[in-house]
Order: sequence, then structure tokens, then C-alpha cells
Amino acid sequence: MKKIILSLVVLTTLSLTSCKNDKVETTEPIDAAVATDAATTYQVDATKSTIEWVGSKPAGKHNGTIALSKGELALSNGKVESGNFTIDMNSITVLDLAAGDGKEDLEGHLKGLGKEEDADHFFNTKKFPEGTFEITSVETVDAVTTVSGNLTLKGITKPVSFPATIAVDENTLTLNSESFKINRTEWGVNYASKSIFDNLKDKFVDDEIELKVSLTASK
Repeated sequence: MKKIILSLVVLTTLSLTSCKNDKVETTEPIDAAVATDAATTYQVDATKSTIEWVGSKPAGKHNGTIALSKGELALSNGKVESGNFTIDMNSITVLDLAAGDGKEDLEGHLKGLGKEEDADHFFNTKKFPEGTFEITSVETVDAVTTVSGNLTLKGITKPVSFPATIAVDENTLTLNSESFKINRTEWGVNYASKSIFDNLKDKFVDDEIELKVSLTASK
């Protein structure tokens, strides 16, 4: 059973910072890539695909998952030519808290399901139930494949980057990223951000969210 292993880096059109190579720079989105007629399409299996997240503040961290609802990747001659996936924002789950011990409250706050005036603190899933990621280009330089893509959250689209590994095995394609970070304020998630508000002292939430994408797709 022959496997094709591709090392991916999904990136912005700007370079990564020299001191934090896992931090994502953002700029304006560009047009999505279009697959050739010869490409084979792999459909994302939502039951086997997820995004892990970690959010931090001075008092500690919280972590959880977000499900993917659908998506596809187009592969030709061992190379991903285009692709996209849809993020189910209402599936945000907190894993580090037990039920009845703050889990439901934090999940509701992240989704914006509490008080109406608090709905936009984080992801406001009533108004923005889905996010998307869309590949814009694929390039290979010095044996490193670089894929550029647009991430849309809360109706705002920005390019992001993350390193990942794609494996193709007969009818199945998997993509598993390494951990990478985005600055949530670029997508209008400003709650308790010390870069937005100057009176928070130690009551802030870090601007950077750590993410890790894992997806499985089949022909």
C-alpha cells in the first residue's frame, strides 16, 4: 500500500515573524484556487475531522474542539490543487472543564448564547453559525509544499498559515496540522483583549488562539 506523504505549510502572503515562527500574520484575502479537470476530489468526513483550540489568560488556559461540517480537497499527481472546509461554530466544546463546573457557561459565552449584550464577545454563533477555510494556492520550494488559504470567521476573511502533513492512501486523504496561532482580534473577537482595552490589568484574555486542524477525506 503506497503512501504519498506531503508536507504542507498553509501561509499568508506575508512572511512569519522571525521570533515566533508559529504566529500568523494577516493581510487581505485573495482568490481561491481552482482544481484542474484531471484532479480527484476527496470529501471531508465530518465524523473524523476536527479543530483543536487552546485559549489562554493569566489565570490559566482552556482547551476544546470545534467540528467540521463538510469540505473537499482536490488532488492531482500527488499534489493538493485546491480545497476548502466548513467549520460548525455551534459545535464549540470545552474539554478541560467538567459538566456543572463551568463547562456550560464557558461554551455558552464563546458561542454568544447568554445575554444579548454579550453575544458578540466571542463568536456570536447565532449570527455567524459557520466559519470557512479556503485554499488559494499551492507551491513547492526546496521540497516544502506551501498552501495559502483564507480563514473566514464572523464574516471577516483573512489569510492564515499552518504546517501540516497530508497522507494519501488509496481512497483516503488525511491532513494533520501542527499547532499554529491566530490573532483573534483580526476577526473581530475583541473581548478582554489588552490590545483593544487599556484598563484590564490582569483580567485579559490572550489575543492569540492556538489551533490544530485534523481532517480525513475520502473519494
